[in-house]
Amino acid sequence: MSTLEPERGLGTGTLVEPVPQVSHGDGDHERFAHYVQKDKIMESALSGSPVVALCGKVWVPGRDPKKYPVCPMCKEIYDGIGKPQDGDGDKGK
Repeated sequence: MSTLEPERGLGTGTLVEPVPQVSHGDGDHERFAHYVQKDKIMESALSGSPVVALCGKVWVPGRDPKKYPVCPMCKEIYDGIGKPQDGDGDKGK
């Protein structure tokens, strides 16, 4: 099923975006500390809105992240940010 459902006869469509699954209960966000943009953490603390981690996890933070190990997927993504890919960078300088 496509998320783009054209209206009959008009040649246009409506984009239906899936609603993110926000976790408020016990789950894997309880087991790991995730990497999130600092400004988004502050915004969430003030508004109660969910945040999105580098790994894609969406949740409303409420626990002390220092008590949990870092999410392996977030760490892998974070470690890869800003590093030159194969064929990029300054070789020979």
